[in-house]
Amino acid sequence: MRTLRAVAILLALTVVGCGFSKAEMAEKQREIDRLTADVAKAKALHEDDSRNFQAAQAEIAALSGQVRQLGATTAEQREALQTALQRAEQMQVLEQRFRDLRARLEKLTQVGVKFVVRNNRMVIQMPGDVLFDSGRDQLKDDGLDILGQVADVIRLDADLSARNFQVAGHTDNAKYPADGPFKDNWGLSLARARQVLLFLIAPASAPGAKKRGGGGLGPRQWSASGYGDQDPLAGTVETQTPDQMKKNRRVELVLQPNVDEMIDLTKLH
Repeated sequence: MRTLRAVAILLALTVVGCGFSKAEMAEKQREIDRLTADVAKAKALHEDDSRNFQAAQAEIAALSGQVRQLGATTAEQREALQTALQRAEQMQVLEQRFRDLRARLEKLTQVGVKFVVRNNRMVIQMPGDVLFDSGRDQLKDDGLDILGQVADVIRLDADLSARNFQVAGHTDNAKYPADGPFKDNWGLSLARARQVLLFLIAPASAPGAKKRGGGGLGPRQWSASGYGDQDPLAGTVETQTPDQMKKNRRVELVLQPNVDEMIDLTKLH
């Protein structure tokens, strides 16, 4: 956050100190405005996380106090409170993990990467237009760079790299040409998910290597699926505006929960 503010100040000083044209000054001002907005957004996100964390701590403290106060009450009541306390502690651990991962992926938000909870799963969402050209399954250079950075975050986290993920491909509701190589939107979404998976599990580049490597992730933890146009983020399967169609063209990395995490994650935001 301090870095963004410093950049904004530096840009402002640059505009004042140099003889830019009106068009250049307008462009510099737009950049300053964008960075200022980024600072405000990051500050609001940090404050929201702090409130959630404090609320979770207060809940755990309250439950712990109830367990101590029970004393001679029934074993069933004590067991129920112990279970509630355990759930609250699990939720706090998950919330901390969620915040940590979102912070590490924050630098990619400018290209549309998001870390969200959807359908009670933690999901890394990546825009399809950044990864692929229309109707194709070949990853673009920008898409490879983004996937490489996402893979670094996962690979360098010992807990995360041992977890199971599903790569899920999604399309908009535009009808795929029947004579195309993928036959339909189901085929296109699955082909794209497969290409993302193959890159993520390919060996990573050796230090100093000139040739681009893959994500270096363990193949046993990964699978691929294609949803076609049947799981839209915006609009409906039948009706989508151009902006909604853009949001629906995406690839998701879905973190599969462990058994002890089968709890309601909708409180994470």
